[in-house]
Amino acid sequence: MLNSNLSRAEAATRKALLTVHHYDVCVDIGNATRLAEPGFRTRSTIAFSAARAGAETFLDFIGLGVESVVLNGLSLELDKAVDGARIHLPGLALDNEVTVTATAAYSRSGEGLHRFEDPADGLVYTYTQYEPADARRVFANFEQPDLKAPFTFHVTAPAHWEVASNQSVTGYADTAMDDGGTTVTGTWDFAPTLPISTYITTILAGPYFKVSDQFSMVFGPESAHAGSELEIPLTAYCRNSLAANFDTDPIFAVTKAGLQFFNEAFDYPYPFGKYDQAFVPEYNLGAMENPGLVTFTESYIHTSRATDTQYQQRANTIMHEMAHMWFGDLVTMSWWDDLWLKESFADFMGHLAVAEATPWGEKSWTMFASRRKAWAYVQDQLPTTHPIVADIPHLEAAKQNFDGITYAKGASVLKQLVAYVGREAFMEGSRGYFSAHEYGNTSLKDLLAPLGAASGRDLSTWAGDWLQTAGISTLTPRIELADGKISSVVVEQEATDPVTGLPALRTHRLAVGLFGWDDDGRLARTHSVTIDVAGPETEVPELSGFPAPALLVVNDQDLSYAKVRLDPASHATALESLGAVADPLARSLVWSSLWNAVRDGLVPARSYVDAVSRHAAGEPDISLLQSLVDNARFAVANYCQPGTRGEARAGLLAVVVHHLEAAEAGGDEQLVWARTLAALGRGADAATGRIRELLDGVKVPTGLNVDSELRWLLWQALAARGQATTGQLDAELAKETTAETRVGRLTAWASFPDAAVKAEAWRSAVDGSELTNELLSATLEGFMVGGHSLLQPYIEPYFAALNGFWAERSIEIAGRLVRGLFPAHQDLAPGTAPTDHPVVARTDLWLAANGDAATGLRRLVVEQRDHLVRALSAQAVSE
Repeated sequence: MLNSNLSRAEAATRKALLTVHHYDVCVDIGNATRLAEPGFRTRSTIAFSAARAGAETFLDFIGLGVESVVLNGLSLELDKAVDGARIHLPGLALDNEVTVTATAAYSRSGEGLHRFEDPADGLVYTYTQYEPADARRVFANFEQPDLKAPFTFHVTAPAHWEVASNQSVTGYADTAMDDGGTTVTGTWDFAPTLPISTYITTILAGPYFKVSDQFSMVFGPESAHAGSELEIPLTAYCRNSLAANFDTDPIFAVTKAGLQFFNEAFDYPYPFGKYDQAFVPEYNLGAMENPGLVTFTESYIHTSRATDTQYQQRANTIMHEMAHMWFGDLVTMSWWDDLWLKESFADFMGHLAVAEATPWGEKSWTMFASRRKAWAYVQDQLPTTHPIVADIPHLEAAKQNFDGITYAKGASVLKQLVAYVGREAFMEGSRGYFSAHEYGNTSLKDLLAPLGAASGRDLSTWAGDWLQTAGISTLTPRIELADGKISSVVVEQEATDPVTGLPALRTHRLAVGLFGWDDDGRLARTHSVTIDVAGPETEVPELSGFPAPALLVVNDQDLSYAKVRLDPASHATALESLGAVADPLARSLVWSSLWNAVRDGLVPARSYVDAVSRHAAGEPDISLLQSLVDNARFAVANYCQPGTRGEARAGLLAVVVHHLEAAEAGGDEQLVWARTLAALGRGADAATGRIRELLDGVKVPTGLNVDSELRWLLWQALAARGQATTGQLDAELAKETTAETRVGRLTAWASFPDAAVKAEAWRSAVDGSELTNELLSATLEGFMVGGHSLLQPYIEPYFAALNGFWAERSIEIAGRLVRGLFPAHQDLAPGTAPTDHPVVARTDLWLAANGDAATGLRRLVVEQRDHLVRALSAQAVSE
């Protein structure tokens, strides 16, 4: 369907012509349990106005077929009206009503209305996911964010199901009986929504388990709503087979803390009535901010032992989606160029809410530094990087832009903006933004105006530097000493916009911290100054005269967004004593500096791995510990020279085994080391003996629960080394057959170092269509585990299949195939330039021969090429 890729220009034309007044949508999924039936009935009735009589426009719909289109009482000829993903509406009146009756398709990719059969009990569940433009897979509509309208939904489903939508149920009626008089299906009617965009409408239907609660608050005397009460019904949903693990008390606790925090901070009462949260299977995202019914991946419901960091991540996601109720749902970007207006703000506000309204406190900012900003740093150094305010010419580009720039870099820039203009000015500007644009659509200028008015600052220069240029600044300190004291500190800045090639030196509000040894043998902050770094060099005279520090940290407190280098003395201190840095955020920032230097080929990978081996044990921030061991494993597999990789892996493995035995019994650190052992075991025969012992219950460290999730990680390691059989995997699965264990078993099977298994895994992923989104990812993960001899035969078929992926699969599935099957794990032969590697050359050949390929496809291939070249370049300087 070539016309499914709505362009920005087409959307602007349609917006100028139309005003949408109301949708009435009927969706009949009464047949959902009959899995052989591929589709369901859907009917949209849309009332809208046109600016000109006689004009024409089109609706969006992707489905199995359109049965009728009635415009202003006249039935349109379907062969003329229906054109691929569009339904043409000619000869409009000033006031119009159109009704489209069609058959939509049940989804297996997580796009549109997804249908899932639970392997634990055979029950069927459905839910919707639309962002950025998949509501058209469920009902005909004007699929663009700036054509907001109220929606009234009517859902027909099996009568015993739970059915929910954005608003509350207003009525129910039985609609079908079986021969015995038992009600088979019913229809639920929902109250009209407030004006919202199509992509945040939602339907949830299935035999879900649910728990209800209530939030209430009274606005304080400082509020514009002083004394008014706010009552919000709360409901949480999950599959029945997960009910025993559904820890709703902490979920509701975070939810209530967030509602209190955001209502007070924004002083704009939550407007969408109820606040439901559904945890659903095979979800493509972490969560989605549908007002009144937020959907989450059910991986946030832990059926096995989880670390405190995993619960913190769930809390952060809950807060992120809640922030969207204001930034995104109440006020929505006009087009996807300004996706940052919702995602950057939600990312920042989510971390702020966790920091200030939950027990995790400042751990929130450590996680932000070690994980979210790390994602942004990687994304911002790709050839496909873009400004935060991006150029999004069409929907395909919009789909690709849910990335580290839009989320994490944008959030980092907002964190600096708060430091620049002040917390209260930022909140005051946000309140003005909500009041001025409630239920409307906005762009960059609409936000800068109230923020500028509240802060008294002209933010145009700030916006130009941070929102409208691409790339990352590199900050390097230059220190001069005299008689053991600092004589000068200069912060050097390098920055080039990779899109334009022009210098992009920015003004950074940041702190520079000095650290020295205290009486307890810790590296403690002795002094810190907050400065504005601008231009190529910035002197810091405030630090002159202080004793020479053991460690100097540029961007102390993590106020700005930049790649930071360590001076030589600080680098040496970090390698020798990083675990002694007392402040967890500072410790995280120094680790980040080391990792970025490894990625840039300035520090050998073995140095970083050795530092992790020496200093990671005992790290109290489990989020940071997990990042360190993940980075170390990645460095061994991708950044170490082939000739020394085995030695590096063996050394890291020995350290991991030691720390597993020494860690506190039953603690989070112990679990991290156990999971790391399993992950390393995929590439090391030396681990198989210890892994087998853990599976057999032999010499299990006190307090370690070798539960279902850990067992499957261990089985995957054995399978990857050829030390497991299909029969053993089947026997393990038979002990507990769930959606989670089914995924674990499939990954393990596809990991077998067997050419026949690899061939079958390739066929099921590439040539077949039976795998759901989650099972496809499991297959790809396992398939890519293996040596060159096993995977080399698939390099040419991969490049031959790329265009077919994009043409024949949905964009979600195509993206998984393009990324997941790229031959990313390669070795650099001695004396070979990274760009001369055969896989890099083959990628270049494909790019040269496919200049007219879809932009989204080319972007993914370019990014995979860059990751590979970076890895090979790191190998070139590794020890």
